[in-house]
Amino acid sequence: MRRATATATAAVSAAFLAAAVPFIGGWEGLRTKAYQDIVGVWTVCYGETRGVRPGDTYTRAECDAMLEREVVAFHRDLARCMPSLPSQPVGVQVAVTSWGYNVGVGAACRSTLANHLNAGNVQAACNQLPRWNRAGGQVVRGLTNRRVQERELCLAAVRA
Repeated sequence: MRRATATATAAVSAAFLAAAVPFIGGWEGLRTKAYQDIVGVWTVCYGETRGVRPGDTYTRAECDAMLEREVVAFHRDLARCMPSLPSQPVGVQVAVTSWGYNVGVGAACRSTLANHLNAGNVQAACNQLPRWNRAGGQVVRGLTNRRVQERELCLAAVRA
């Protein structure tokens, strides 16, 4: 499994990973014991939900490794529906991957944001990020703050 992770990691740039992992981890927060998130989904570490059961616990090192693997996987999966993503500036890649990690690949790939990115209108794609600030149908301050930061990062990369 370590070899597969190293190979997958090699598919994304070191600059992207160095920026994306702490950015996403900072927004997700670290919780080593399984808990139910704001909409009742069992979650652990930095927002991991797949296969999480009540009572699950992980070390910080396990959570850090899981986050890196998941960031690589989300970037790869998002690039399948947004083929230009890997060629975008690092800030755009980080912002879009952070958003996709939070909302899920399915929702991300069906979004207006993806349509704009696929049409080559990166600035319009960045400007879609603040629309994604709800959980369970309610505006969530933390999501609003996260989307503002993702949008700023995305737009700064476009303007650079």
